[in-house]
Amino acid sequence: MFSSASDEWPTPQSFFDELNREFNFTLDPCATHENAKCPEYFTKENDGLAQDWSGHVVFMNPPYGREIGQWVRKAYEESVKGATVVCLLPARVDTRWFHDYIYHRAEIRFIKGRLKFGDSKNSAPFPSMVVIFNRSGVKIN
Repeated sequence: MFSSASDEWPTPQSFFDELNREFNFTLDPCATHENAKCPEYFTKENDGLAQDWSGHVVFMNPPYGREIGQWVRKAYEESVKGATVVCLLPARVDTRWFHDYIYHRAEIRFIKGRLKFGDSKNSAPFPSMVVIFNRSGVKIN
């Protein structure tokens, strides 16, 4: 799971549960049938990037490969249209997607320590952050 062979990092259930108590998520746009966190979800087959997220409170843990920037852009754009989007992302503050869509546009919560994704016994080899896009598309704190 921690190799470049896969870009999927399954969200730790307890971590999701804590965020869900705060936000009451309705949509998971980056799911598989096995790991969906919300009653409504999109898989690769129905392409969450091509779907409308408006009216939802979204939990997004996107694939962490080359397409991550597309998912972050989509999260920002959907928030401008009215969705609240909460993203679990690698804390890659040196990337274009961070500066173009997150910095000064969203609330950022850096996670202390490193998450253990899925049911792994090992921590991730990177730090993580929670990014919250609200309905206005601007920083909320």
